[in-house]
Amino acid sequence: MKMGFIFIVTFMCFLAPVHQAHLPSATISDLSLKNMDFAMNLYRKISSYHDKNIFFSPLSISTSFAALLMASDGVTREEILRGLNLEQLERADQPQLIPTLFKLLHENIAQNGSLILDQGMALFTRRQFVVEKTFEDQIKKFFDADIKSVDFADTKGSIRFINEYIRQKTQYRVMEMISTLDALTQVMLINTIFFQGAWQMPFNPNFTANAPFYIDNYNIVQLPTMFLVDKFYTMEDTALGARVLNLPYQEGVSMLILLPNKGVDYTVIDDGITAEKFHSWIKKLQIVKLEVNMPKFKMEESYSLHDILPDMGFASIFSNSANLTKLSKEDGLKVSEMLHKAVIEVDEVGTTAAAVTTTGIIPYSLPKTFTINRPFFFFIYHEETNCLLFMGRVIDPTKH
Repeated sequence: MKMGFIFIVTFMCFLAPVHQAHLPSATISDLSLKNMDFAMNLYRKISSYHDKNIFFSPLSISTSFAALLMASDGVTREEILRGLNLEQLERADQPQLIPTLFKLLHENIAQNGSLILDQGMALFTRRQFVVEKTFEDQIKKFFDADIKSVDFADTKGSIRFINEYIRQKTQYRVMEMISTLDALTQVMLINTIFFQGAWQMPFNPNFTANAPFYIDNYNIVQLPTMFLVDKFYTMEDTALGARVLNLPYQEGVSMLILLPNKGVDYTVIDDGITAEKFHSWIKKLQIVKLEVNMPKFKMEESYSLHDILPDMGFASIFSNSANLTKLSKEDGLKVSEMLHKAVIEVDEVGTTAAAVTTTGIIPYSLPKTFTINRPFFFFIYHEETNCLLFMGRVIDPTKH
């Protein structure tokens, strides 16, 4: 049997603002909710392996699988639907409904021309590899994908070519995605998402100063910590033992900080982070004058998803039983590797936007404080659709 390989690379690079666009259909919200469920499940799986920093883009990963959904059939297709929690959105009489929803979601997020949010997909194929015409048409239609022929036998040349593509798509935030390549690679699918955000209420760099960050009871590091007093949306989840802070970027994207209370172990919070919880936090946010102290941090995280996802129900696609007959009629195709790389940098930079309404402000002679000086979680989401773009956990901000 002729063995084929699919090498899938998904990754993202830092954040940006997004716009408030009118939803074309409520089903986009359904897709966002399912994507968030998948994100929380993947987060818990990654966190079960280690107690380090975590950062990834669930939208980037699920978009790659949406493309694979069009390439797969039989058990492989069913597993992808279950793994992404998309079974309820599947319609026998509308086989293109799910990729259509992804296309509408991406368009809805990025309608504003001033938005720095670049999403892209590319399919690199071995020379003489025959892609099914239907799949080729669909991946161009729904994901505006580039399809490029590569001589994978020339591994060094292919690595240079693909890494340069990634560097350009991420505005040189990700300099090297791959360092090795199997000469027998048949197809490589790459999904990119680049988002650079400007705070609505930027932090003044003149107020940034070193302050302690308590990694645990025994490890304390000094970090450049940003300072700002303003009106913020916040709430407290007493049942979970944590506080929530919303930090808006321009154009309808926000970072939601989840900070466990002092004395509450962040590992206890893990199981309580669900899509339902996330939506309840957003609904209960109230505007309050706050003094916010937040560390600057950078993270670059990489994941071999082919080692993680089989335990989440994505089994056959990484095995010799994979059914990818809608991609190509060539024998023995499977996903040999699936890599995800995420990069984020959070600092003071931003441009002041329109004034925040003062309705419902609770007056204090001295503002309450929200001091992020211990492990915390964060979520970057599109406000109009509640689509989760990125999520992460910061345990040690000094580990880049």
